[in-house]
Amino acid sequence: MKRPLPGLAVGAVTLALPAVLDDSALSVYIFLGLAAMVTVGVSLLMGYAGQVSLGQGAFYAVGGYTAGILAVHGGPPVLGLLAAPVVAAVFAAVIGVPLLRLRGHHLAFATLATQLILLSLAGQLEFTGGDIGLQGIPRFGIGPFELGDAASYAYLTWAGVAVVMLVTRNVIDSRPGRALRALATSETAAASSGVPVGRYKLVVFALSAAFAGLAGGIYAFYVGYVAPGSFPVLLSIEYIVMAVVGGLGTVWGAVVGAAAITLLVQALNVVGTAPGMPSYAPSVLSYAVYALVLIVVVLFLPHGLLPAVTGRRAARRPRDAGAGR
Repeated sequence: MKRPLPGLAVGAVTLALPAVLDDSALSVYIFLGLAAMVTVGVSLLMGYAGQVSLGQGAFYAVGGYTAGILAVHGGPPVLGLLAAPVVAAVFAAVIGVPLLRLRGHHLAFATLATQLILLSLAGQLEFTGGDIGLQGIPRFGIGPFELGDAASYAYLTWAGVAVVMLVTRNVIDSRPGRALRALATSETAAASSGVPVGRYKLVVFALSAAFAGLAGGIYAFYVGYVAPGSFPVLLSIEYIVMAVVGGLGTVWGAVVGAAAITLLVQALNVVGTAPGMPSYAPSVLSYAVYALVLIVVVLFLPHGLLPAVTGRRAARRPRDAGAGR
């Protein structure tokens, strides 16, 4: 009975924050939620299925461009948002057939190359706006109802996070979830136990892409503009860092990692844009701090922040019980 209480407390805080944050803080809050959506998919893909991807930014871009193109050409915004995760999942399934034959760093580099190729094509195609980008994306709305302020987009974003977390939790607790854990341990052993390895790898790859596509669709409507520069390679690396820092293979750890890294990036932007700092300071600081954070987490918190905290709490309970006696 106590298990839902932390989730309910977090949900209450999540709903209350848009009412008290100013526009600048709300923007950070929205981007934090978008990052959490993608990172939950990364945690599912890498932590539970054992598949490495450095191209989640590509699926984020597919979702953003899908929603933006449909909305700009007169389609209902709700249709664009619903199509974003579907198109991202289909795209992942198509490229996943050849890519998922690879393993380890070969798969990681192949997914990274996918994002580079996709961004290069988006910069040259006319219907995506080329290098200039897709401009004039209307606000999200359903019929006469339109989201007009940042607080509304914050609620939409965190509703998306709740859906993604619920789907992920149901997948993990199901029979396919147990099969994914077996797959991550040993593909050979999983196959010998009757697990359709190829099919499961493709499905979880597409599902994680759908989460990124949903985040990309919300991003397009919130910002009102998408371009190749909106989805840099650093974004995919950022999602990996978030998942590792929060705790791979944990749903809440993905949210914790997204919050920690998003707030850290905001602090770095403040430092990097201070008077006297060179123009390249923010990006250099980001790369350097990502590397440093990864090294520290791998060395001292190999399971991530959330498992470290919950593990310490679990270790305290026997002592507290013994003291009570």
